Amino acid sequence: MKILTITCWSHKIKYHLFSGEERTLLASGMIERVGLGGSFISQTVPGREPIQSDAGDNDHRSAVAIIIATLADPQNGVITDASEISAVGHRVAHGGEQFRHSVLLDELVLGSIRKLQYLAPMHLAPNIAGIESAMRHLPAIPHVAVFDTAFHSSMPECAFTYPLPYEWYENHGVRRYGFHGPSHLYLSRRAAVHLGKPAAACNLITIHLDRGVSLCAIRNGLSVDTSMGMTPLEGAVMETRCGDIDPGIQVYMMNLMGLSAKELEQVLNNKSGIAGITGQQLERRNFLKAALDGDTRCALALKIETYRLRKYIGSFLAIAGPLDAIVFSAGSGHLEWAAREMALEGLGCLGIWLDPDRNSTVRSPRQELEITGADSRIRTFVIPSNEELVIADEVAAIHSSSNG
Repeated sequence: MKILTITCWSHKIKYHLFSGEERTLLASGMIERVGLGGSFISQTVPGREPIQSDAGDNDHRSAVAIIIATLADPQNGVITDASEISAVGHRVAHGGEQFRHSVLLDELVLGSIRKLQYLAPMHLAPNIAGIESAMRHLPAIPHVAVFDTAFHSSMPECAFTYPLPYEWYENHGVRRYGFHGPSHLYLSRRAAVHLGKPAAACNLITIHLDRGVSLCAIRNGLSVDTSMGMTPLEGAVMETRCGDIDPGIQVYMMNLMGLSAKELEQVLNNKSGIAGITGQQLERRNFLKAALDGDTRCALALKIETYRLRKYIGSFLAIAGPLDAIVFSAGSGHLEWAAREMALEGLGCLGIWLDPDRNSTVRSPRQELEITGADSRIRTFVIPSNEELVIADEVAAIHSSSNG
């Protein structure tokens, strides 16, 4: 059984091809500049040199065709033709309250997802375009939607309800949903292995570090709170998103600068966070290096980021209960040691001590390592996330149940 996973953004598609019950990774890749012209595709196959080639002008529909052709390329591919693909898993950013677990896609389900676009317009539109194109190119096999929000459907009402007019929730779905569900689920499963306990017996704080950043409080294996909200804009400081701010700032700046709602949304999503503080669009590793080298604005941005992380860790410790572990995803690589050290600084009063030497030895982007200090009552791990593996597992489970 070969499972293809697809994650679509507005101008980028990430894909992975897995094989067998062990989910052996056959190939992974990315097609970039979708819909912008000058597109290119890069693909990595374990044991081979990575390849990159021009993909011309394309949209999501033709981009999926290019991905399939690259996987089946006689020289660089890993399959003979598309018929070897057994099923496709699609990462979908938002399932609203309707989708609390992964589902087999058909026109009815796809129609329901289309109706949820108002909850995440910047994310769901490319997700839907990718699903539509993949179902056209691979019509004879199952397609499964795996929702970022589903893992957080276990949050209690007091955690997901905003202190706003209750009718906004009843009539418009205004509530906390949370995101990065596959990542938090994967991190919790791997932490359970390291702890030697069933996942359902673990109390954790998991921290997903990427362009988007979110934290999750996990009690007995279930999400009970998370930092992102109705949209991915709430929560921690991110690469270009502001995270938590005083809502009054938005009204103030709209009035002061005459900003439209759309213009303000662009600022909060694409010109804030680390980019807003530094005034630069920096790759994560370059930002960390600049901060450690003494760049004033980058150093400030790192302090703000890690200060906010520390606040969330402290508050989620109260929510998750007696904590087994804190789990960081790997982020951008070895320079993340500084962010982890700063985020956990001063938490010894809560029984959290880091081993600086072990923390700084995390080098490989796929390395799982415990970085707990000798006197720590709460263990700390660095575990690279693998959302695609979770998606493939979900697809395999649904495919198996639908066939049996």
